[in-house]
Amino acid sequence: MRNWLNKIQRCPWCGNFLIHLAIKNAIKELNIPKHKVVVVSGIGCSWKMSQYVDGYGAETLHWRSVPFATGLKLANPDLTVIAYGGDGDGYGIWLWHLLHAARRDTNITYIVADNENYALTTAQASPTTPLNIKTKSTPTGNTIAPFNPIELVKAAWCKNIVDAVDKDIKGLTESIKNAIQYQWFSHIHVNQACPTWKRW
Repeated sequence: MRNWLNKIQRCPWCGNFLIHLAIKNAIKELNIPKHKVVVVSGIGCSWKMSQYVDGYGAETLHWRSVPFATGLKLANPDLTVIAYGGDGDGYGIWLWHLLHAARRDTNITYIVADNENYALTTAQASPTTPLNIKTKSTPTGNTIAPFNPIELVKAAWCKNIVDAVDKDIKGLTESIKNAIQYQWFSHIHVNQACPTWKRW
């Protein structure tokens, strides 16, 4: 656990700032002591979130936030465990971690910031990039239909799913609070702004 937080390393106006604020608000409003909170992140624009929330944090191996968070919760059920990632991480490279976590129904909260591109690596198409959008990896337009994250997680029998927007701080805070208080697996899909790369 840290008593200091690293300098914020995000692009100006990134939606991660707002999601960060909502996470901090939820923890504060629920009066959860910082030694009872663990934020686990993977790789991508979201990877620093575990450093910015005052409590325990873990930056895991490439795209391993969900299994790591699951292990933490099983090892210490008294912890409030929040896993955090992006759409490339959660809905692409390691999608099955999300689906199996939903099936297992372990009491963790998994938040995915969906900016519809691999922003850290300068805007390749992700599993949620809309059709016909031009990105670095689809210069003539994306020809692959995007996943619907909500329907994917429903198919894995997740019972607590929220579709949120980063700009709705009050609603997002309440969603995170409800997810933390829910005694099983929760998934929060956040439609996230990416002013540097998402221009559609």
